[in-house]
Amino acid sequence: MSEEKGIERSTPSDDELTINDERTKETPTREDAEKYEIETPSQPQVKWTWKKVFLVAVTTCAMILNILTITAASVGLPSVGRDFNVEEDKLQWIVSAYSLSSGCLLIFFGRLADLYGRKKAFLLGFLWHCAFSLGCGFANSIIVLDVLRAMQGMGAAAFVPASVGILAHAFPESRARSIAFATFSAGAPVGGALGLQLGGVLTQWAPDTWRAPYFLTAGLAVPVFIGGLFTIDWDVASTETADQKRVDWLGAILVTSSLVLIQFVLAQGELAPKGWKTPYIIALLIAGVLLLFAFLAWQYYLEHVAVKSRPPLMKLSMWKRAKGKFAVTQSIAFVEWCSFQSWTFWSQLFYQDYQGYAPFFAALRQMPMVVVGVSCNIIVALVVGHVDFVLLVIVGTLCTSLSGLLFALINPDAPYWAFGFPAAILSVFGADFVFAAGSLFVAKVALPHEQSLAGGLFQTLTQLGTALGLAVTTIVHNSVLRQRTQLDAYKAAQWTAFGFGVLGAVLAAVFLRGVGPVGHRPSPSSKPDEENPTSTERMSEKS
Repeated sequence: MSEEKGIERSTPSDDELTINDERTKETPTREDAEKYEIETPSQPQVKWTWKKVFLVAVTTCAMILNILTITAASVGLPSVGRDFNVEEDKLQWIVSAYSLSSGCLLIFFGRLADLYGRKKAFLLGFLWHCAFSLGCGFANSIIVLDVLRAMQGMGAAAFVPASVGILAHAFPESRARSIAFATFSAGAPVGGALGLQLGGVLTQWAPDTWRAPYFLTAGLAVPVFIGGLFTIDWDVASTETADQKRVDWLGAILVTSSLVLIQFVLAQGELAPKGWKTPYIIALLIAGVLLLFAFLAWQYYLEHVAVKSRPPLMKLSMWKRAKGKFAVTQSIAFVEWCSFQSWTFWSQLFYQDYQGYAPFFAALRQMPMVVVGVSCNIIVALVVGHVDFVLLVIVGTLCTSLSGLLFALINPDAPYWAFGFPAAILSVFGADFVFAAGSLFVAKVALPHEQSLAGGLFQTLTQLGTALGLAVTTIVHNSVLRQRTQLDAYKAAQWTAFGFGVLGAVLAAVFLRGVGPVGHRPSPSSKPDEENPTSTERMSEKS
């Protein structure tokens, strides 16, 4: 087998990257092919080893721990309020602070992971997360807890995108990659279920021990850290020049500041003294939007004008990949999370506040989400190489929208099996199909040195979708509540969640046609050692 020569880490023209109907392939220009001075090596078929199995287990546990940290804290909010004598509207920042810091730093930390090593980012992120999880357990005031939760979220912003890059690097395009990404995606529903049940048990039967989940999180982080230390390979030394490895600090400041302000406004808008008419809400929203436009302008300048300067934090041309389908996939993830998280939030309030169920039993009514969520990821792993990407996305988004429709039409006197059970089953199809298949698609169109950045961008859009979805549905709920009943307000919020899901399906049907399967589909005529070309190798083949 021919040996791979040194690869210059310059960036090919992203406008030229397209996808093939049969298999997604990057198609660079001739000039780009000359930059990748390599021969066409044969890629051996990916074989599962115990080390690879443990690698997938470690990264999946990272996703489980990330989601568990969010859901366990949200269910335990009432006991925190009693302990610190804090009003209910101030408790939400215990959850929001974590999501705010993690969501706003995903792009920046994803880029750092690509530049300086994904294993380093993973391990340092876990150490940071573990330390501040422990600190949360010892918090003596609500303000201290909020600050520590924000610091805790920074750790997740490092290890989550690093995990995506680690999997993409360890598993070239193959059936094994589909299984690895599907397993990683399954960590989200498992973590959500564990968090809900853990939080529900502690809230109902041990109301004074809200600190226990934080101690447990810190303890669980230790074996995951040790597992990552031994199973994740150290990154191959980058051949990028010193100028190419320079960090776009101004871009990082602009995008992080804009995302912080926008997410803060979305979370606080309805809680402000005068709602969305509050002066500081309006000012911060304008500032956040202006900073976002400034970030985009700066990225364009670095990529197209000052080409010999430092590389941009995020190349805007990345959004044009695969004839714009990269941008469409990110947009669908955004609206899907608007739908999915809105349904989850308002269904929990319906069970607890309207029907009067205790937190544990309310969470129990959403337990089917776990089994179905894991099953969905198994389905993706099996069919992603044979079923068109657009079909998976349409089916998933429509199923999630149907869960919102069921609760928009719900009869509160009907048995759980009539509305609640089918809604819980349908809700996770969209989240899991879009996340698992979408992650594979993003990994296909991202270059080898962009994997963590692309994964971080995908995660950022889901975080923003959660924030916007909850903000919009809260506005709808409150406006209806002022004129009609509580049940009507809940139904109006679910109608909005239904609309978000339908929008995702429409985007997929219109713009994702022609993608084909995004998973690896072995060719019967291909030799065993030619089945898994990497992104870089595909470029050499085009030259």
